Amino acid sequence: MLSVHDLEIRVGARVLMEGVDFRVSDGDKIGLVGRNGAGKTTLTKVLSGELMPNAGTVEMSGELGYLPQDPRSGDPEELARTRILNARGLGDIVLGMQESTLAMASPDEAVSGAAMKRYGNLEERFHMLGGYSAEAEAASIASNLNLPDRILDQQLKTLSGGQRRRIELARILFSDARTMILDEPTNHLDADSVVWLRDFLKSYTGGFIVISHDIELVGETVNRVFYLDANRQVIDTYNMNWRNYQKQREADEERRKKERANVEKKATTLQLQAARFGAKASKAAAAHQMVARAEKMLAGLDDVRAVDRVAKLRFPQPAPCGRTPLMASNLSRSYGSLEIFTAVDLAIDRGSKVVILGFNGAGKTTLLRILAGVDKPDTGQIEPGHGLRIGYYAQEHETLDVKRSVLENMVSASPNITETEARKVLGSFLFTGDDSHKPAGVLSGGEKTRLALAMIVVSGANVLLLDEPTNNLDPASRDEILDALAHYEGAVVLVSHDEGAVEALNPERVLILPDGVEDHWNKDYAELISLA
Repeated sequence: MLSVHDLEIRVGARVLMEGVDFRVSDGDKIGLVGRNGAGKTTLTKVLSGELMPNAGTVEMSGELGYLPQDPRSGDPEELARTRILNARGLGDIVLGMQESTLAMASPDEAVSGAAMKRYGNLEERFHMLGGYSAEAEAASIASNLNLPDRILDQQLKTLSGGQRRRIELARILFSDARTMILDEPTNHLDADSVVWLRDFLKSYTGGFIVISHDIELVGETVNRVFYLDANRQVIDTYNMNWRNYQKQREADEERRKKERANVEKKATTLQLQAARFGAKASKAAAAHQMVARAEKMLAGLDDVRAVDRVAKLRFPQPAPCGRTPLMASNLSRSYGSLEIFTAVDLAIDRGSKVVILGFNGAGKTTLLRILAGVDKPDTGQIEPGHGLRIGYYAQEHETLDVKRSVLENMVSASPNITETEARKVLGSFLFTGDDSHKPAGVLSGGEKTRLALAMIVVSGANVLLLDEPTNNLDPASRDEILDALAHYEGAVVLVSHDEGAVEALNPERVLILPDGVEDHWNKDYAELISLA
């Protein structure tokens, strides 16, 4: 069980929320909703113990499973399978049993005897912790999250950001946690895995808090909704499912508006009457009472939520360039003995639109990193054309310097931009006032997305490499991205599970990984987007 009392969270001088009280018990399936920047991710970090609150208490009984937006947990040398199994203390035991099995074959009787004894002890602990049935359960979860054996047998350091995230999700779902906090759990999942996760959460008997812009996931799994309002610095709680919450919230807003209009009308009448009475000394006391009564009436009103602001996004006017600003030939990449892709050729013409498809782990992110110059291919080469200027959006936000401030990151994105110009662009992306001085490392996933996109806007790029640019965004901000994609005049290479993003791009070509097959885009490929 998770219990929160009188919680207050500040970021610098800004109060994100105060006076927050709630409990999460078994069976409580809570959707935490609110616009990007409202403080959802910050709240989950406080609940998980990663950050300390400014006031109030967070009490946790039992094990907590926490999936952050950017998981970097675990020993990089550890095998993915071991990482998952260790959620119940099984991973290191299995490794020890495997090592003991090999040692038992030693011609040295002392070594083989010690190995047999160690194996027996480990096997006893293995059975006490659930043994082979638990191992099979972990394998089933991993399979449903599209984590085949070839990935589970790799070290964490060799995996992509999306694969690492799915490993951490599998670890949490396999654990004995009775309370889970899941921040955008469907990021990097294919369509089948999303459907499976929905069913898992529906049947989960513990309690969880989920942040997700996947409306179907929230609609089908949650029975309570916490709305975090960035304007009012409070959490409104609704003990109902998502669909009823939407109706109730609309009704609450309409009630607040009518009450405010009615009370403001009465208060204005009192104030006008007080002004008339105030001119006469004999009625000064009555006038004072009227003013006080009007002020009390207004102070007792529930606030009406201010209209949420939306980041205004337009990708840059592309800098002049040659006919083919970016070419790649014979690219290949492997991790150890695992071949990711081979012999990939690609020519990005001025203004062309290309979408890259392939199953999770096929190398889509790796290819974009190579095209962006972040990683080196094992074979082949990148040939920059005349005037090439790349704008790279990385799904794990690697383009941000987390130690630098928001403003410093912006200035670094364009050598010619002034601080005043940078602040103006940041303002259009909803970074105002002291926000520009925040270290990028403390930003939420949605805020990091907005900052990374703002940096592209000032870059003057003529080739955009976009890796899942709509992840972590609320629906209104996502719509801005899609509209910007539709109107951008430069070249775009897009990786996305978002069918709307591909539709907005209106691609001319498709590159299928890992085989590197290139084809003209047609609607038949649209069915592969959510499955890729």
